[in-house]
Amino acid sequence: MNDTAMTHAGLRASDADRDRDRVADALADALSEGRLSHEEHAERMDAAYAARTLGELSPLTADLPAGAADLGDDSGLVRSPDGTENIRAVLGTATRKGRWLVEPRTNASVLLGSAVLDMREAVLSQREVTVQTALVLGSLEVVVPPGVRVVNRICDVLGAVNADTGPGTEPNPPTVVITGSSWLSAVEVKTKEPKAVERKRRRD
Repeated sequence: MNDTAMTHAGLRASDADRDRDRVADALADALSEGRLSHEEHAERMDAAYAARTLGELSPLTADLPAGAADLGDDSGLVRSPDGTENIRAVLGTATRKGRWLVEPRTNASVLLGSAVLDMREAVLSQREVTVQTALVLGSLEVVVPPGVRVVNRICDVLGAVNADTGPGTEPNPPTVVITGSSWLSAVEVKTKEPKAVERKRRRD
C-alpha cells in the first residue's frame, strides 16, 4: 500500500462525511443493477454506517465496477509531508472548523490570543493524534464529537485546564492527546454533536 492509500485508510469518517453517502449511493446502484442481493446490500449498509474510518468504507465497494465509490481522491484532505500543522495566534484568534484534516501532530502556539480547534466535522488522519501546545497568556478551545476521547498531558503553570473527556464506551476510541505547556492560560475541551445533527434536532 502506498503512502496516499495509507493516509486515506486511516481517515476518520464522521457522520457528516460525504464519503459515507457516496458508499451508500454506490451500494444502492449495485442493488438496482442486481450485483448485490437484498441481504448483501443490507449487510454492507450496516457496515457503512458503523464504519469509523475510510479504510473500513473502501472494502464495501472494492468488488464493484469502477466508479462505484471513489473515496479520498477529490476530498481535498492531503496530509502534509511531515504530518504536522502549525497554528499560531498572536494578539488575535486562530480557528480551524468545518471539514479539515487533523494531522498526526498539530502545533498550537498562542501568545496573548486564542485558538479554537473544532473537530466535530474534521477527519482524523490516524486513530490517535496529538495537539502540542505552547500557550502564554492565552486560551485554547478544542471541540470534539461524541465518541472521541481527549487525554490531557499538559504541563500547566498558573492556568486552568479542563481537557479530559473520560474513557467513553468504545474499547479503542479515536483519541486526541493534548500535551505541551500552558502558562497563565486556559485550555477547555467541549464535546458537542456535529452541526448537522444539532440542526436536525432543532427541526425535530
